[in-house]
This record gives sequence, C-alpha cells and structure tokens, in this order.
Amino acid sequence: MAVEGVSDEIALLRVKIQSLLENDPENVKLLLDATNALARLVKTRYNLEKEQGKGLKEAIANVLKDIAVPLGIGIGATITTLNK
Repeated sequence: MAVEGVSDEIALLRVKIQSLLENDPENVKLLLDATNALARLVKTRYNLEKEQGKGLKEAIANVLKDIAVPLGIGIGATITTLNK
C-alpha cells in the first residue's frame, strides 16, 4: 500500500531531522530543505489517504448495489450516505 511507504519515509525523515538538530543545528539550509521535504511527504500521505478513502467508499457502494439490489434489499439511503 502506497500510504505505508510514505509513512515509513516520513518516520525516517523525522529521525534524520532530529539527528541533524542534535548534531549540526547550525546547518540551517539542510534543516530547511529537510523540513520542506517532510511537509511535502505529509501532504502526499494526506492526499493518498483521501483518495483511498474515496475509493473504498465507492467499492462498498458498488458491492452493496451489485449484491443487495438483486436480492431486493433497499439500499438507497446507504449508498447516498457512502457517496458523501
């Protein structure tokens, strides 16, 4: 899963930033570069999670529609709720 890989990179970068703060706190350019990279990774993870959540809702709605409708089970309110 892509989010897990990004989360691993975020964790690693946080450790590296902490190490840099402890061992070379005057290296402001590297600290800024690493912090900006961390911010981009966090944004990427958020966007991936949001997209995966949307895909999951769509998949659940499709399963309900494909299985429940043929069985005569009313699912209109459920699909409406999932698509929000």
